[in-house]
Amino acid sequence: MIDLNGLQINVIAVLIATAVNFILAMVWYAKLFMKPWAKEMGYDPNMRPSGKVMARNIALSLVGNFLFAWVFAFYLAGWRLLPGGPSEFGALAFGFNSALSAWIGFFLPMNLSRVVWEKHSWKLFLINSGYNLVATVVVALILAYSI
Repeated sequence: MIDLNGLQINVIAVLIATAVNFILAMVWYAKLFMKPWAKEMGYDPNMRPSGKVMARNIALSLVGNFLFAWVFAFYLAGWRLLPGGPSEFGALAFGFNSALSAWIGFFLPMNLSRVVWEKHSWKLFLINSGYNLVATVVVALILAYSI
């Protein structure tokens, strides 16, 4: 646990959330929704990137997952400092409520903009927004149980 001006961040929980989110993304996009996602994105589902491209993509995904978990840990730590904050809720309610508010406030509008301005389909919206919701809940719960 590190303390940054009163915000306590559990680095181990951040690393665990990073790994779990990475695995969730692989299951979501490579197993559960590979064919519909690839079709909606205009990709050939049989195309496989080269080893070098795959290694780069994995590394960038891990960095992105770490940044998401790290910043979300600060979000939760900030809520923890408010009177009547998570101490009045259990970790489950605190994590779920925090995840839902972040998803509604950040991911949902971003994905809606992609439908409106980038002409993404509603099917792609549901796949991506669904992943964002599940990933945000999972990361929030891991972090909420660690504070």
